[in-house]
Amino acid sequence: MSNSQPLVSVIMGIYNCADTLAECLDSLLVQTYQNFEIIMCNDGSTDNTFEIAKQYKDKYPNRIVLIENEKNMGLNYTLNHCLKYANGAYIARMDGDDISLPLRFEKEVSFLDEHPEYAIVSTPMIHFDENGDFKSCQGNGEPKVSTFAKGTPFCHAPCMVRKEAYDAVSGYDVDSKKMRVEDWDLWIRMYSKGYKGYNLQEPMYKMRDDKNAFSRRKFKFRINEAGMTIQAVKLLKLSPVNYIYVLRPVLVGLLPKHIYKALHLLKK
Repeated sequence: MSNSQPLVSVIMGIYNCADTLAECLDSLLVQTYQNFEIIMCNDGSTDNTFEIAKQYKDKYPNRIVLIENEKNMGLNYTLNHCLKYANGAYIARMDGDDISLPLRFEKEVSFLDEHPEYAIVSTPMIHFDENGDFKSCQGNGEPKVSTFAKGTPFCHAPCMVRKEAYDAVSGYDVDSKKMRVEDWDLWIRMYSKGYKGYNLQEPMYKMRDDKNAFSRRKFKFRINEAGMTIQAVKLLKLSPVNYIYVLRPVLVGLLPKHIYKALHLLKK
């Protein structure tokens, strides 16, 4: 791999993903773009996630860095831990239960190389479970800043970001109010510093999903979502009319579980 090709640092927080981690890592190792390093941080797993990660680290010592938190700290802290070891000009995200399609890094690096005006690039995701793929989306190019009040404008797991943009905002915010909205918060702060991003059209990432995903977001995280709307309006100087979106996650969080489950499945 020519030194003229920028190094990509893949940051991964791994937690209780022993059943899927090997498939995840294998999808990275067969990328058509090969100038990358993988930084995995075990976040207090209680299964044999660390042992599987160690096997890959031992097999690819020049490719993989394996670190650990002293205890379970959550994704925000864990990704910051990974960033301390990142040497790449570009930072790519990856989750331990997902799959990157072979052309992902090649497409994302090419885009950032050819478009210096953008610091963030992401792709849509293909949702899959044990029965196969069941949902796929298309990217929408450069999102309008006004949409930041409604929700995160980029898929987090498939993203690739210039390291300088992470440095400009000091990485992820570890405040408990930013749990489960760490990506939304990150994009708002990056945009407030003048950085911007783009969504590629073609899905380059497969997210392992399940029919029980609706139960994962507790009401306190819905409150965190409402806080992100407030932050977007303030930092990005959006119209106050956007404060109306504060109500949406709160109202969704108050829905009876069976109704929310039905809505969740309709979205798929």
